[in-house]
Amino acid sequence: MRGGGLWQLGQSLNRRLAQADKKVVGRRFFSSEENLKKTVLYDFHTVNGGKMVPFAGWSMPIQYKDSIMESTVNCRENGSLFDVSHMCGLSLKGKDCVSFLEKLVIADVAALAPGTGTLTVFTNEKGGAIDDSVITKVNEDYIYLVVNAGCRDKDLAHIESHMKSFTSKGGDVSWHIHDERSLLALQGPLAAPVLQHLTKDDLSMLYFGEFRILDINGATCFLTRTGYTGEDGFEISVPSENAVDLAKAILEKSEGKIRLTGLGARDSLRLEAGLCLYGNDMEQHVTPVEAGLTWAIGKRRRAEGGFLGAEKILKQLAEGPPVRRVGFISSGPPARSHSKVQDDKGNSIGEITSGGFSPCLKKNIAMGYVKSGTHKTGTKVKIEIRGKAYDGTITKMPFVPTKYYKPT
Repeated sequence: MRGGGLWQLGQSLNRRLAQADKKVVGRRFFSSEENLKKTVLYDFHTVNGGKMVPFAGWSMPIQYKDSIMESTVNCRENGSLFDVSHMCGLSLKGKDCVSFLEKLVIADVAALAPGTGTLTVFTNEKGGAIDDSVITKVNEDYIYLVVNAGCRDKDLAHIESHMKSFTSKGGDVSWHIHDERSLLALQGPLAAPVLQHLTKDDLSMLYFGEFRILDINGATCFLTRTGYTGEDGFEISVPSENAVDLAKAILEKSEGKIRLTGLGARDSLRLEAGLCLYGNDMEQHVTPVEAGLTWAIGKRRRAEGGFLGAEKILKQLAEGPPVRRVGFISSGPPARSHSKVQDDKGNSIGEITSGGFSPCLKKNIAMGYVKSGTHKTGTKVKIEIRGKAYDGTITKMPFVPTKYYKPT
């Protein structure tokens, strides 16, 4: 039953976030309820029916009164409001902040126009991904970026360590961690028209990947036209004392069409959009080239290197990576993380990293890694689920077309 498949997705995520995998709990989550941090919207979530679960040390809503299927479809048809305040926003400032950051990420930060940003990857000495991040060059001596909640501690330690070395040699860079702010993600076709009611700035002039500091609902906000669903939308960094009022105002202005949405639908939305979840689809041993993020490596960076792990990454660009991230459509039960992938002769060629039932496409979708040479679109494979092999086909991503707001 298809609804059952989606229920399984929600239950699987719920169990994984809570207790099922002790190794994951120990590494990424706090298992004790008393230790969990709460966003300023915690009470707002519970009053509105949010089902709270542990995630990356925080108590976060996995869903509200709607099912995960209903929430996913509503985001694409109308809109969703997510509390993503568990993620970590920070600013780098100083005349050398661009050159400093370029030592740590693969992006051509210097080439970004002021007020624009990009997805990038923090790499380690072996070329593996420490984390993915959306970075924005506010101006030549001011960068704003957001890192994942589950990677916060290691990311901040990594940045701080390199910053100490950089400044000890005379580099001019300092940082501020925005723990005084909350982060809301407003996604879907109604995101822009609804948010326009709450600001005097013309949002039609703000395109995908662009950033502004502006007044929204009476509060000074950092607004980035981006998101994690494939839909048009925004991430709004708002002073924490104004976060609940802003959330209420957005929901009110939408007249009930934009709904509070939790982690369950966020996971199915990003999977439909073909976007990586760090810890599943990207890890410290996976390079950006293997992860299909070659486009994020700036042209100048390909020529010059100068970032951690550049030797391995540039070699993979020249010679090709040993494995590649691909999408799958499959029959039978939805494929899950670590499901084995075989070729038509039964040889193991890779494994699934994320999978589930697509509420919008009404079919099983997944992503994972296969050996180079077996990655071509249309290749028939077998996916092993609970000891039984099911038919699958390698397909292009995103599964659902993206609707980013770009100049025509």
